[in-house]
Amino acid sequence: MTQTKKQVVLSGIQPSGRLTLGNYLGALRNWVRLQEQYDCCYALVDLHTITARQDPKVLRERCYEFLALYIACGLDPQKNVLFVQSHVAAHAQLAWVLNCYTMVGELNRMTQFKDKSQKNADNINAGLYDYPVLMAADILLYDTAKVPVGDDQKQHLELARDVAIRFNNIYGAPDKPVFRVPEPMIPPVGARIMGLQEPTAKMSKSDDAESNAVYLLDGPDAIERKFKRAVTDSGAEVRYAPEEKPGVANLMSILSAITGESFEAMQARFAGQGYGKFKAAVAEAVIECLKPVQARYKDIRGDEAGLKRVLQSGAERAAAKAEPMLARVHDVLGFIPK
Repeated sequence: MTQTKKQVVLSGIQPSGRLTLGNYLGALRNWVRLQEQYDCCYALVDLHTITARQDPKVLRERCYEFLALYIACGLDPQKNVLFVQSHVAAHAQLAWVLNCYTMVGELNRMTQFKDKSQKNADNINAGLYDYPVLMAADILLYDTAKVPVGDDQKQHLELARDVAIRFNNIYGAPDKPVFRVPEPMIPPVGARIMGLQEPTAKMSKSDDAESNAVYLLDGPDAIERKFKRAVTDSGAEVRYAPEEKPGVANLMSILSAITGESFEAMQARFAGQGYGKFKAAVAEAVIECLKPVQARYKDIRGDEAGLKRVLQSGAERAAAKAEPMLARVHDVLGFIPK
């Protein structure tokens, strides 16, 4: 009996800063759910990371830390391709080709470049401007069908789709496109966890304010302290109203994403109790949620030789998927094959 080929899902996280509760609830936990149904490729996108200056020792340590956390969160290295982007040369090679099929006007419209330029005013480099093209290469290399994305990356995925369609129109045929045009996969719950001190902005792993994010390796005391200090509002009512009460709504979203409790049930449970007990309950849920992840992480990170084997295997498997696509692109362009 012929086995149906699984569709490819690809995503990646920059190995900078520290992975947060938002990364777990919005991305990693959903990745784990996908590994039985799809052919999943998850990259540590270190080439993207250097658009901002990095300490080399810290960057290397973060790569191992993130990989260990991927596995601790439930990503099986046998079922998923876990790799470092810079280990697969085809990413950079395809990015150059796609640069020649991406319009300057398209890159000028990228809102993230404008935002990041303001934050890195002393280092507005060409890579920062051009990294959506590298992201397009990351996606299109693997014949990717679906890309798990948050709201902040939708624009970049649209660019990847536009470039793929443009390239297909020039070099492909209706029944034989060069690239698969990828579709977004937006998780329904926990897709956007906000900061504890700035609940109108996404919780960031590179946040300068320690108290704004809960990190996956935070201890129980730190987690309790951060939720105790989390911004709410001048009232005392636990009610889901994102526009009126963004801080409370964010805490409710976190608790619901972890426990599955509805906002209505939550509102009834904490009626008349004020924010103190509510914040304590959210902190307790987060601590219990992260406890097994942290225990597994300690064992996994202690085996660096094992992590290196995972990355070597992941790079070989990723290259085996990427190189035929790069060869196909080179062929339709008229490049002489190796």
